[in-house]
Amino acid sequence: MLDSKLTTFIQVAKLKSFTKAADTLNLTQPAVTQHIKQLEEFYGVRLIKKNGRQISLTEEGELLLQHAKEFEAKEVLLERKLRNKSALVKRYTIGATLTIGEYVLPYFLGEHKRLYNSIDIVMQVNNSEVILKKLISGEIDLGVIEGPFDKSRFQYKKLKEDELVLVCSPLDSFVKCSKVGIGDIIKRGKLILREKGSGTRMVFENKLVALGHNLSDVKVYMEVGSIGAIKSLVEANLGYTVISREAVKREVEAGSLVIIPMDGVRIMREFNFIYSDHGPKDFIVGFMDFVVNQGAVI
Repeated sequence: MLDSKLTTFIQVAKLKSFTKAADTLNLTQPAVTQHIKQLEEFYGVRLIKKNGRQISLTEEGELLLQHAKEFEAKEVLLERKLRNKSALVKRYTIGATLTIGEYVLPYFLGEHKRLYNSIDIVMQVNNSEVILKKLISGEIDLGVIEGPFDKSRFQYKKLKEDELVLVCSPLDSFVKCSKVGIGDIIKRGKLILREKGSGTRMVFENKLVALGHNLSDVKVYMEVGSIGAIKSLVEANLGYTVISREAVKREVEAGSLVIIPMDGVRIMREFNFIYSDHGPKDFIVGFMDFVVNQGAVI
């Protein structure tokens, strides 16, 4: 079990307040202060500095926070491993980004449950930024994300490649063009994108920077956190978007959305499994192999 003083320290660092940490932990403020003092005495360093009512971490405090979070994550994972050890039905949690969670994984989760009835998989859908944080904190066993991430910090395995495409309504003036330049896409003023922090948004913006464009020149008409909502807005001819080809397959086949080639540009990205060294390896490796092998035959 994580030392109570480290738990207190994590909350103080997160909330930047002794009072708020005390309320969260159901402790008195003097008890919180005592926990921090005991940690500082034990390590022989100052962990927190005060500037009036504002508090912040010292360099030593930042270092302790990093390791304390790692201890906390390991404890969460250990608890799940111990519970699963003797459970008849083992339970695991996967974090998936929106495109993958809505359009890629559901089939595989259904097939996996059909073949492995003694394993329950819970899927949480968030943007890439949140998935990475949850993996670090131990809240999920495995992540499946789109877009860039720190490959030096996580273990990973490529699932597949995906392409971001320009999509509009059949009534949009872009339909008259055989190709559309990136400059027209970002400056015309009706661009609908996912929220910042999403894998799709990061890949698109990284491509613009690589092509020499300034992100401050991008005229975003709407930021929407739902892929379904973005597609509905574009189908209603309220704007156009750059989105995963996977996400618009049905609408393109039905004719309610149209893919317009981008002039001289293809925006490719990877879907990757990501996981930590401390996760349940048997499940992680088994599920990754299952999805990759199933994907080869559908």
